[in-house]
Amino acid sequence: MDLSFSPEEEDFRAEVRACVAESKPKLPRAMGAPEAATRTRDDYMAWHRLLYKKGWIAPHWPKEYGGTGWSVTQRYIFNEECARAEMPPVVIFGLNMLGPVLYTFGSEAQKKRFLPRILSGEDWWCQGYYEPGSGSDLASLRLRAVREGDHYFVNGQKTWTTLAQYADWIFCLVRTNPDVKPQEGISFLLIDMKSPGVSVKPIIVLDGAREVNEVFFDNVKVPADQRVGEENKGWTYAKFLLVNERTGIANTARSKQAVVRLKEIARAEQDDGVPLIETPDFARKIAELEIELAALEFTELRTLAAEARGEMAGPESSILKIRGTEIQQRITELAEEAVGYYAFPYERGLGANDYVGPDYALGAAGRYFNMRKASIYGGSNEIQRNIIVKAVLGL
Repeated sequence: MDLSFSPEEEDFRAEVRACVAESKPKLPRAMGAPEAATRTRDDYMAWHRLLYKKGWIAPHWPKEYGGTGWSVTQRYIFNEECARAEMPPVVIFGLNMLGPVLYTFGSEAQKKRFLPRILSGEDWWCQGYYEPGSGSDLASLRLRAVREGDHYFVNGQKTWTTLAQYADWIFCLVRTNPDVKPQEGISFLLIDMKSPGVSVKPIIVLDGAREVNEVFFDNVKVPADQRVGEENKGWTYAKFLLVNERTGIANTARSKQAVVRLKEIARAEQDDGVPLIETPDFARKIAELEIELAALEFTELRTLAAEARGEMAGPESSILKIRGTEIQQRITELAEEAVGYYAFPYERGLGANDYVGPDYALGAAGRYFNMRKASIYGGSNEIQRNIIVKAVLGL
């Protein structure tokens, strides 16, 4: 595998690096990890708007729909440079999840109506997949949509809906036929969050942030032209979306930068005067982590090379999801070990952002707790192993 970059690609890297350096001072401080509980919608959208203004907001979209026309290698370089500079990730629900579904399966009217507003950030989307009792077994979902004339009437609940408190729209998997095999009775609906009957209830997570929510639907009226694709074929579109999501979850570039930060923490002088990174046990843990991360990166590069040849990601996305999230969790575990007793989460009476200790310990506990979810969302790692067994091993 040739991992060298051409002079043109190195010029592109320099352009990205300059853009990132110019943009970073314009971003709000609240995007730092310890300030998660205080982030506003504008905080999340600041980097999105800067990228949109430059025409760089959707590198993976086809150029005809507003994409950059970049090669796979250019997209890889862009992600690397953003991670190296620790730029915040853009909100993925519209750009990375719904957008590809719409330009692949949506009607021309839906593309014209929704895609430009996803690119600009005018519409914030959230994901309505998971329900109480229907998480890993997504096909068992029960949110019911009954068609009457030109509308559906939707009743039920979604849960773990990330940042739904900011959303203008939600894309939902709904049950439109309860009398067939579960996967065959699901449809894909686009629902305005301002519709009468939609209500959002927060779920406060361990780091004190309101990141996820419950969303309730009480006889919500949805125009039938807001169904993507065919009725009862939503499982096909859901699987397409999840393959894209799982590939992105690996987040190798950001894990590489997180390891750089971890090493910086481990170089801090301890009470006995010996930096943790110089102790054999912790040095071994770092080395093992870097070996695993290098293997993940090569797997991701092979997947990108296949994409450049026009091939769709298959079970490789499940492998990337499993190893990527396990490595992300391992990084936060080692960071907790490195900061030692400063990893004590928070004095709740002082507020989520108050802490005691050196700056490098700030946010370590919040990241550790938050990252416990990584092996569950996007399809739990147990489910991904089942996919690999069937698709790769044929068992």
